[in-house]
Amino acid sequence: MELLWEIAGWSGAVLILSAYLSVSMGWWKAGKRFQVANLIGACAFIINGAVHQAWPSVVTNIAWCLISAIAILRMRATQESPVAVEAPQVQFPGVPDTTGQIAVVEAITYAVHGDVAGRAAECQASLRETPKAA
Repeated sequence: MELLWEIAGWSGAVLILSAYLSVSMGWWKAGKRFQVANLIGACAFIINGAVHQAWPSVVTNIAWCLISAIAILRMRATQESPVAVEAPQVQFPGVPDTTGQIAVVEAITYAVHGDVAGRAAECQASLRETPKAA
C-alpha cells in the first residue's frame, strides 16, 4: 500500500510540473487543461502528504486544489454565457502585425534606402517640375 501512496505523490509532481512547463514554454495556454492537471496533481500531493504527515505540504496543496477548482468553475461559467467575439484579424504575408515590427521595418528601410520620406518628397517635386510632353 505504501507504494501506491508514493506513486500518487510522484504522479502529482509530474502532473503539476508538466502543466507548468507546458504553459511556460507556450505549448498550452493557462486554460482548462492546465487547471485540471493542477487539480489532479494537488489531490495526489494531498494524499501523499497526509500519509507521510507532511501537514505544511497538505495545507499548501489544499489551497492549490481550491484555486484550480475555482478557476475551472469560473471558466465553465464564462463558457456558458454568450460572449461577443471579435472578427479575427487578417494577417497578410510580409506585412508587419505589430508596432514593434513596423518600427524595425522602418529602421531597416532607412538603413538600406536612406531617408525614404525625403526621397519621396524629392520624387514628388521632380514630377511637378518635369514638363509634360504634348
